[in-house]
Amino acid sequence: MAGQRFPCYIEDMQTPIDPRYPEMRRRRFRPIPVRMLVPNVITLLAICAGLTAIRLSTEGRMELAVAAIVFAAVLDGVDGRVARLIKGQSRFGAELDSLADFVNFGVAPGLILYFWQLHDLNNVGWIAAMIFAISGGLRLARFNATMDDPNKPPFAANFFTGVPAPAGAITVLLPIYLGFLGVPMPPATLTAAYTLVVAFLMVSRLPVFSGKAARWRVEPEMVLPVFVAVVFAVALLIGYPWHILSVGSVIYLLSLPLGWKSYRDQEREFVRQAGSPLAPVAPERASPYAAPTPPHDDDERPPRLN
Repeated sequence: MAGQRFPCYIEDMQTPIDPRYPEMRRRRFRPIPVRMLVPNVITLLAICAGLTAIRLSTEGRMELAVAAIVFAAVLDGVDGRVARLIKGQSRFGAELDSLADFVNFGVAPGLILYFWQLHDLNNVGWIAAMIFAISGGLRLARFNATMDDPNKPPFAANFFTGVPAPAGAITVLLPIYLGFLGVPMPPATLTAAYTLVVAFLMVSRLPVFSGKAARWRVEPEMVLPVFVAVVFAVALLIGYPWHILSVGSVIYLLSLPLGWKSYRDQEREFVRQAGSPLAPVAPERASPYAAPTPPHDDDERPPRLN
């Protein structure tokens, strides 16, 4: 029809372009640096380890399943540090890391415990495993929501709120470590109760020392001894994995009250230096040149309270 404009198509585009706006072109994305991909690849490997742990647990190969969770925890500790080292942080990477933590340290440990013993309790065991997985997701959601809270005191950067998901996953598998060491399997009800306790610690407001904000410095003469100590620790973990994980889990649980005490001590010191927030604030003196404030007509309080 005469005078009617029809959209035309550019050869390399499938989106209709109005000829009145010839400046519209296909949006071209800039190439992504490799340093932005490396941390995400490590996170994806951690997800693969967590999913593999679930499969191994369904096949009854519990030792390999637990080893896969430990490997995923190691990768979780590496990807963030690699990202900061090579300046590869991104919003996409942060969201992917949260998804990986939910799968690896929420869903996978709960299913491993269910296939190991909690299935003896039928629905009760499934509920315990499910509560642990949900607690891991809630813990991660709260961490993401409060990450940039401007109201946090400066010393709070040294503490997590609640047991972090990787530590909760490693700790909740303590009954399985003891079973690998030949300790008699505890009653299923005790394992379920222990699982619920760790789940509660993850979603609680308990201050847990993180160590992220601590600046570690090694003296030049101590560099080689530190290398030897690290190699020795790794060798112990490889040679005696269940002993090290059992002792480490028990020590971690026993250290939680120390983190709470340290937080309270620093909080009291911060309040002492900043002034008590509970002290009454003196009312500002009105200027003699300020106009008097008219009473509110809708104030229904008795005259004695006005």
